[in-house]
Amino acid sequence: MTAPDGFGAAATHDTFPLPPGRTLDICLNLHSAILEHRLFPGMKLSEDEVGEIYGASRTVVRAALQALAHSGLVNIERNRGAFVSRPSIREAQEVFEARALIEPRVARLAAEVIRAPDIKRLNRHLDAEHAAIDAGDKGKALSLSGAFHIAIADIADQQVFSQMVRSLISRSSLIIALYWKRADATCESHAHHALMKAFSEKDGSAAEEIQKSHIIDLHSGLDLREKKETASSLAQALSRD
Repeated sequence: MTAPDGFGAAATHDTFPLPPGRTLDICLNLHSAILEHRLFPGMKLSEDEVGEIYGASRTVVRAALQALAHSGLVNIERNRGAFVSRPSIREAQEVFEARALIEPRVARLAAEVIRAPDIKRLNRHLDAEHAAIDAGDKGKALSLSGAFHIAIADIADQQVFSQMVRSLISRSSLIIALYWKRADATCESHAHHALMKAFSEKDGSAAEEIQKSHIIDLHSGLDLREKKETASSLAQALSRD
């Protein structure tokens, strides 16, 4: 659950209230598995099965699932149990429209205040993202790509925007898992590198335009038609944790 400088799936855990102890470990492992697309939208998260995988009681597992429900990554249905959230086509449209409005402004603000240590941090993160791509781990690469966008919001030092971006990125991961039509589910590297150039030059206008085009391009990569659920077992999906 670690990544360079706090990036990666674990870096987004503050989008939901953190539970204590063993519950937190399970919560973060499930959170990572969802954002890395090892657990798919609509997949049932049986308390008994999750508990068996992690050697935990149903009470502990239930608390972890409830914490994830606060982030919108999990839906808990009465008399049915917990499921990985399955975003609708309308939600997919709205999430990316919101990103196209918010993230370009955030990129401009970040470019205006970014410092040398921030640049180095973002470059190390891009190295980690490329390493995941080279290793064929598209789920991890996607998670790192989303964390790159979150890091930009953190650099902008706008608390409300940062919270909004975190929520949108988490929901975007599920949307991409369900509706992405391209072979590569990660952000195009040229867009991130173009952003880095704008940041290094403290060019807020360029950063804003690049980020706007980038989000629009991501939106265009969605195939907004209903999909059948992908079958997989919890044990297989969580075997990496």
